[in-house]
Amino acid sequence: MAKNQIIVTSVVSQGLGVRATAKKYGVSPAWVSTLVTRYRAEGPSAFEPRSKRPHGHARATPPAIEDRIIELRKEPLEIGADAGADTIHTHLEREGFTAPSISTIQRILNRRGFVTPAPKKRPKSSYIRFEADLPNECGQSDIRTGT
Repeated sequence: MAKNQIIVTSVVSQGLGVRATAKKYGVSPAWVSTLVTRYRAEGPSAFEPRSKRPHGHARATPPAIEDRIIELRKEPLEIGADAGADTIHTHLEREGFTAPSISTIQRILNRRGFVTPAPKKRPKSSYIRFEADLPNECGQSDIRTGT
């Protein structure tokens, strides 16, 4: 039996108090209360591991705005016009939306696969190293003729 199950069993079945159980198992009374409350509400499934990931993001761009950004990206591309983040930002503001920043629009387009990534620097294989095997094997001179 897992430690959390033993803690709940000692409170629920054996009638031991929350503080006494917390002291006995070396946990806080608040944790014991949380476990007991979960067990009473959910039953045995209360002991399954839970994700610590947040349920949502308070400042996330609403799905309706993201969908409109994608629509605004597709419309000009069909007729061959500009459909960059700046243009989309301007169209959203004209339509009365609270437009996210241009960088946020760019991230949304990247995430949804509307931007083809370009390499940011040359690959190392493209560099050709200039090296001589012996000293003075290769010479170079700068000559200026005339006046």
